[in-house]
Amino acid sequence: MKKRGRQDRSGGKAKSGGPGKPGTARGSPEARKTAVGGQPFIILTGLSGSGKSQAIRALEDLGYFCVDNLPTMLIPTLARLSLRAGGDIDKVAIVVDVREGNFLSSLPKMLDRLHKMPRLNPVLIFLEASHEALVRRFSETRRPHPLAPNRSVTEGIRDEHARMQPIRELADEIVDTSNMTVHELRQFFMSLSRGRGRASLVMTLISFGYKYGLPVDADLVFDVRCLPNPHFVPGLRRRTGRDRAVAAFMEREESTREFMDRLDAYIKYVVPYYVAEGKSYLTVAIGCTGGRHRSVMIAERLKRALADTPGIRVRVQHRDVART
Repeated sequence: MKKRGRQDRSGGKAKSGGPGKPGTARGSPEARKTAVGGQPFIILTGLSGSGKSQAIRALEDLGYFCVDNLPTMLIPTLARLSLRAGGDIDKVAIVVDVREGNFLSSLPKMLDRLHKMPRLNPVLIFLEASHEALVRRFSETRRPHPLAPNRSVTEGIRDEHARMQPIRELADEIVDTSNMTVHELRQFFMSLSRGRGRASLVMTLISFGYKYGLPVDADLVFDVRCLPNPHFVPGLRRRTGRDRAVAAFMEREESTREFMDRLDAYIKYVVPYYVAEGKSYLTVAIGCTGGRHRSVMIAERLKRALADTPGIRVRVQHRDVART
């Protein structure tokens, strides 16, 4: 495989080196023809203790179909199956490392096969950390190094670094996690996912009745019991907040219209902050007394108001609307 100049994360040239030197990309232009498009297919590897477990969890939260420790020989098969699945599996991430016996010898040929697949965008990401950081992490978890069950952790780290160097040279992205928090690692993978057409945050609007209790998974709760109550209008009592008559009754009042404007503005204001924190799901609960009229109507109106907001996908659940 031909090699091209490595770029560091700041955009300048960086020499290849040992752990702790972030850098990045290798692979021939022909092999990386899919880099500008195609189905994302991330192969995550690196040194033991560098954060692969946290990384794969972050990718799973971002909507990736994730597989841990898949045998290298099965990776092309998974890639072909994901392409055939269409929209059911639109991005894949797998973890492979020294636990897989044939990994070091078979990965280069396997990568070439992936790069030749039409409509696939394979990306090899190598996680590493400084020797001191790895020693500290193994000490904190009190687990032996996988390559040194009967030796010191330091010996295992050095052995793995030497073995993994050829794989590191093939990486499209090299990420030094020595000083990264879990949130920062998540931010890195979020940056890889941007621009792929998927919403960065899924927002669930839940209408509920306070008489039946708060939703246990709510991130934000809004009480709409202050708004006009259709329950006391004989012709509306048996209807729900999804009926036009109920909506028309509530919207006649200035208080309802102002409440909706302020709620819409608040949600649009806070969503970018939740996304920046790496949150993939946000549950907004809207409650009235019985969960049949006011909360249902406000949730439906809020869904429509947020429909064209970039970066979020909105869904609605009416938890108590069918209760009497």
